[in-house]
Amino acid sequence: MSEQPKLYIAGIGMITPVGFDTASTAAAVKAGISGYEASSNFIGEEQPITMTRIPPDALKALDIPIDEGYYEKRIIKMAIIAMKEALSAYQGDKPIPLVLAMPETHHDVTYIDTEVFIKNLLAQEDLPLRANQIHCLMGGRAAGISGLNWVNQYFNEHNADYVLLGGSDSYWVYPRLGVLGEAGRLLAPENMDWFAPGEGAGFLLLTRHRQKAMAFNKHIVALSLPGCAQEAGHLSSDEPYRGEGLDAAFKQILAEQPCESIHSIYSSMNGEQHWAKEYGVAYMRNKKYFREDVTIEHPAEYYGDLGAATAPVLIGLAAMNLVTKPDYATHLVYSSSDGAARAAVRVERMAKVQGV
Repeated sequence: MSEQPKLYIAGIGMITPVGFDTASTAAAVKAGISGYEASSNFIGEEQPITMTRIPPDALKALDIPIDEGYYEKRIIKMAIIAMKEALSAYQGDKPIPLVLAMPETHHDVTYIDTEVFIKNLLAQEDLPLRANQIHCLMGGRAAGISGLNWVNQYFNEHNADYVLLGGSDSYWVYPRLGVLGEAGRLLAPENMDWFAPGEGAGFLLLTRHRQKAMAFNKHIVALSLPGCAQEAGHLSSDEPYRGEGLDAAFKQILAEQPCESIHSIYSSMNGEQHWAKEYGVAYMRNKKYFREDVTIEHPAEYYGDLGAATAPVLIGLAAMNLVTKPDYATHLVYSSSDGAARAAVRVERMAKVQGV
């Protein structure tokens, strides 16, 4: 049996409502620190929405001119901060291809202008980007995992050492909150089934060369190719919601995995009851692959829903957990979009190549 292709993590960068970088976010999640707070946004006239946000001082520290509105500035600045951390060990001079996870389009409405986003990224002279090497996926939470297929294809077709993948997103814009408020999905005093909208950015520098992977003491972290599927009964569909999309995504990455080998599951679940059903279906139908003491991690309970930044942040947190747990070898990360997209990936700790 031939070994499945792997992608290796060469850098991680993130900024979330509970941490200004990867290390502080991982520490806050591990400690159970919550970024939830009552916001200045309301449902109706009397119900404040509980949200999470990046502290203003964290973004003010990035003193760059961005001639756009408040909302766009936040998304662009968060992206730049997380990208720079992910690229901190990169010493090359070649442009790096970028796969950019973007929010889903709802009812033909987009919440950020892709051209504006990219224009401002390209304006940063210290980011090694080129316009014709940027690929956008308008897939929401799942895009940061499904984009790994594009990364692998790029490596197969081009002589590249690295690809940068990630997303930056924010719910702090009224049209977006208005749609969610009308659907009764926002965390507020009288809502029983809700999530806390947030914001953040996460990016992963990926390589196909094991020797170029980021070293954590004596270990590196590899990603499998993703499992990607469609859920017929998604939130905007009239089809029955059976959870079969996530089950299919799980099966794609677990088919050749040893039984009882997955130590933890990192999930995009955000507090809404909707997501629990598909997790239950996927877990039970693939139970033999998980350890009896498997844990389910859903960090949105601390930093809120990060939208299109969800999957890269989850992968980064899973990687950080693996390299600090000597008895852990493999985690599963999955993310589900509001639409049909479902995606999952294995995150594996491996021994560093000797002599490199």
